[in-house]
Amino acid sequence: MPTNKREIVAAGDAPESALGGLAEAAAAAARGRGPAPVHLWNPPYCGEIDMRIAADGTWFYGGSPIGRPALVRLFASILRKDVDRHVLVTPVERVGIAVDDAPFVAVEMEVGEAGGARRLAFRTNVDDFVAVDADHPLRFERAAADGIKPYVRVRGDLWALVKRALYYDLVALGEVAPMNGEDWFGVRSGGQFFAIARASEIEGL
Repeated sequence: MPTNKREIVAAGDAPESALGGLAEAAAAAARGRGPAPVHLWNPPYCGEIDMRIAADGTWFYGGSPIGRPALVRLFASILRKDVDRHVLVTPVERVGIAVDDAPFVAVEMEVGEAGGARRLAFRTNVDDFVAVDADHPLRFERAAADGIKPYVRVRGDLWALVKRALYYDLVALGEVAPMNGEDWFGVRSGGQFFAIARASEIEGL
């Protein structure tokens, strides 16, 4: 007979109450002031729960999408990326979840100026706002089917996949600049240059 919350989830005896218990712990940890200081906590690892973040940013629990945006934002506020997995963290427990790609999706982009330099900012699907700079860089990965996929760091080692339509907006802002003895095509924000691809490869992309 299961004896703790994580075992109950795994056995499927009471998924709704277990999810509610985690939500209550998350609410207490976050205290309604944005992301909790999960980087400061090191509670025991309590195993996996049946929660997954799909590539499009949809959160699932027990195979069903979590339909309450406020609940998704609550769980997102206690999300952390450890070395080997994504986890939800409270002061008393740490549980693993599955993430298909990045845990967040950048759904809006703002182009502005700060200190005389361009500043790009993104809003994620869980309403995080991120200004692109040295601490919140852009990175670009090659994907066999999707070409180049852009990501922006939200916090810690948590990243947001930039929507495809916004990728084309980024390319429209691109320029060529020398880097490590080569010409690269990329975008600037916050005084930083973020390389997308070698300039010689642009026509092929």
